Amino acid sequence: MAALRYKIIPKGVIDGKVIPLNVVFVLKKDVDAAGITDDRAIHEIAKNTQGASGISIFDMDAVTTTSDGIMIDGAIIKMGAADNGLVNPDFGILAMAEIPYSDQIVEEEPHLIQWKKSYSGRKLFRGPDPSEKIIPVHNVVISGRAANNNSATEMMDIVTMEEILLPILGQMQCITGGDVLVGMTGEMISVGIGMTIAEKFGRVFPTRQFKAGESAHDCGIYAKTLKKDIPCIVAEKRVLADYTMKAIENGCVPARELGCSPVVLCVAKHMGAEIDVGRITAGAQAELDAVGITREFLAEKIPALSREEILRRADELLPGVENAKKINAKEIVLEKEISVG
Repeated sequence: MAALRYKIIPKGVIDGKVIPLNVVFVLKKDVDAAGITDDRAIHEIAKNTQGASGISIFDMDAVTTTSDGIMIDGAIIKMGAADNGLVNPDFGILAMAEIPYSDQIVEEEPHLIQWKKSYSGRKLFRGPDPSEKIIPVHNVVISGRAANNNSATEMMDIVTMEEILLPILGQMQCITGGDVLVGMTGEMISVGIGMTIAEKFGRVFPTRQFKAGESAHDCGIYAKTLKKDIPCIVAEKRVLADYTMKAIENGCVPARELGCSPVVLCVAKHMGAEIDVGRITAGAQAELDAVGITREFLAEKIPALSREEILRRADELLPGVENAKKINAKEIVLEKEISVG
């Protein structure tokens, strides 16, 4: 009998924050070592896990982009949803599409200069190919109570309507055993979620719908409340600062190649880096104004900090979650192993 290893955050409560379903992380290399397919791995884990679960398979040798265009190590390549041991045969599993490298796609999506400069030769995955989906709008899989949405970065118990946000960098910290922040999404991230960029097969949008400098939310002061009171698990701020600075060092400019989320703008400001303020639309600026990221704030001249100082002071300098507690992922992520014949 072969063994399949995986990690899980069990349904429950962490520091007063509700985890509404089991969150399961599976490495592609462990699926391959067990000698089974990705789909079978999801089914086997489902059979051995009580209750509703979101199950995601990761290729740590690939790369992906965050919703605001920052390229990072590792990628989700397949997502699943399970409930009481069952995976819906029609809606329960969906693969992320591989994006082949070409000079043309870098021209069409200029934030991918990061791929060329820092991640050459690695596979890129973001969201699913819409032609492969049955559910037409959302990049989601559903089985019973479990919904694994936005290409496996947002999960929900459909019956209780309890939800949790799982930004991709937080999930990578859970896999590697780094530090995470467990808190409430808060106003800054609620606004930042809408500051996406135009991508083919994106994590949230399958087409190049919203460009850098625009807001997908487009709801003014209400953007800060959309996700404010939803629990989330995110990477510690120095990890986010590191990747954001790397993107800017690769030549990406906030509001031009990168989205204009509060955290991207704040990192760029403290670096003394360019921000293409003129490309921030009135709608996006209204949402930023609501959380204090005004034109005056962006125009204010401050001494540029070194990379090392930004990393050291990341908790102080970067906006983020509310009511958060820093926890080492090993304290909340359990390691499991099951036999698969």
